[in-house]
Order: sequence, then structure tokens, then C-alpha cells
Amino acid sequence: QVQLVESGGGLVQPGRSLTLSCAASGFAFSMRAMAWYRQAPGKERELVARISSNSGSINYVESVKGRFTISRDNAKNMVYLQMNSLKPEDTALYYCNTRDFSLDIDYWGKGTLVTVSS
Repeated sequence: QVQLVESGGGLVQPGRSLTLSCAASGFAFSMRAMAWYRQAPGKERELVARISSNSGSINYVESVKGRFTISRDNAKNMVYLQMNSLKPEDTALYYCNTRDFSLDIDYWGKGTLVTVSS
């Protein structure tokens, strides 16, 4: 079955960097777009970044443009989120996501917590 396992979260000071990783299994990873979402306390889940299957198309939410970089390694079934210049408002539970459009199903990992605080 589809499995997405996030790692790399933690407590970090404002202005510092963190890299999140997502290990994917149970589907044809190289054929599927991948995304990172986040949900802050009391807020709705929002799309942070999405990368197409061949990395040819990448999109970011406006608030992270220039600071975050999404990438993937199709040989390792991994997707990453490099986060630089972190701000307290980046504090959230970060989720790895992929969507099976043929079945109209979203798959989610359990999330990894990022806390940005001094």
C-alpha cells in the first residue's frame, strides 16, 4: 500500500535552516507528482510546494518563495523540502502528499513537526 514517511522536523531558531525528507513506497513514485503541505495550530492545511514527476514543474505558496526548495530523487523514492530563513510563522506540522487522480484519492504521511522559535 502507499506509504509516505516524513522526517527531519524539529525545533529551530528563526533564520536557521531545516531539511525535511519524505520516503515513499507502494506506488510508481517516478510517475507521480509530490507535494508538501503544512498545518499550523488553529489553521487549515495549506499547500507549501509541489513538484511534478520529472521535476520539470515546481510551484510554491507565495509565503515561502525564495526561502524553500522542493526536490526529489526518483532513484531513491524520496522528496525533500529545504527550508531556509525560517520564520516563526513557518511553525506547523508538515505533511508529504501524493494524489492518485485516477482513483481521486489523496495519500498523506503522518507529518513531521517544525517549530521555529528563539
